[in-house]
Amino acid sequence: MVRRRIGAVVSLAVVIAAAAVAVASSRGGGSSSGTTAAARTHHRHAGAHAGTGHAGAGAGSRTAPGGSTAAALGPATGHPGTDSVPILMYHVIAPPPPGAPYPGLYVPAPEFAAQMQALKQAGWVGVTLDQMRAYWTHGAKLPPGKPIVLSFDNGYHSQYAAALPILRRLGWVGDENIQLTGLPPAQGGMTTAQVRALIRAGWELDTQGMSHADLATADAAELHFQVTVARRRLRRTYGVPVNWFCYPSGQYNPALIATLKQNGFVGSTTVVPGWAGPSTDPYRLPRLRVLGGTSPSALLAQIAAARSAGPPPVSYMTS
Repeated sequence: MVRRRIGAVVSLAVVIAAAAVAVASSRGGGSSSGTTAAARTHHRHAGAHAGTGHAGAGAGSRTAPGGSTAAALGPATGHPGTDSVPILMYHVIAPPPPGAPYPGLYVPAPEFAAQMQALKQAGWVGVTLDQMRAYWTHGAKLPPGKPIVLSFDNGYHSQYAAALPILRRLGWVGDENIQLTGLPPAQGGMTTAQVRALIRAGWELDTQGMSHADLATADAAELHFQVTVARRRLRRTYGVPVNWFCYPSGQYNPALIATLKQNGFVGSTTVVPGWAGPSTDPYRLPRLRVLGGTSPSALLAQIAAARSAGPPPVSYMTS
């Protein structure tokens, strides 16, 4: 079992290494001869969903000890909040290299900046999942504006190099869903120091597990490695709660949800489009995938359409 687990991690790392060099090239070094392995491996189901869509922790709040921003919100009213929130899903904040199998997973920095500016002008403000949970459960006061969660998967360096300064200029925060292996700094991932910089800026740190493996097919030993060990290591390294899990490629089942609950995760995010609200199953929170080439107006329309479509179905678990 250990041999199979290690083999799976190594295989994933090899695939990721082949294309993450292209991401690393956006840092000023290396060639862009590859494609994003994380995009190829992590999002093998992307085609099914692609068409559906130190500055402080955000206006009106400050970064709390340990990097969590939820505790720094305004006083709780004691009356749980009822507003829903869109959760946007981003990956690489850089142009796609030639031959990328999923170029839509790349959003160039100028395009991302234009999207964020459009969101701000439309009255949105970036918050974290912990902040939303504090609002939903205790009525904590959110920053002024319409809340929106900006989530970033995998831990690409471009999220630190490009997304962080753009959000910092707005006084906004992001939600980093990091994987612990398979995307080393030399191949387009973030260093420990860069992750700490996100946390200091008020970003929330969550996880996709150790290696972004398909956990819907994992046995108990693999789930322990991907969930229990991953959360323990992140909490020890960064001193933050790591309260939320992000399902790799959106795949999950009852065994995984049970493991998340046993390990203290308060919820998890999917790739099913929709808005998340206080009545949404916290272990099936929907997200809106933002594809490269999405104009600011198209993004605003995508967000509005997802709300009009109503809550996502509850029967989309992988068997």
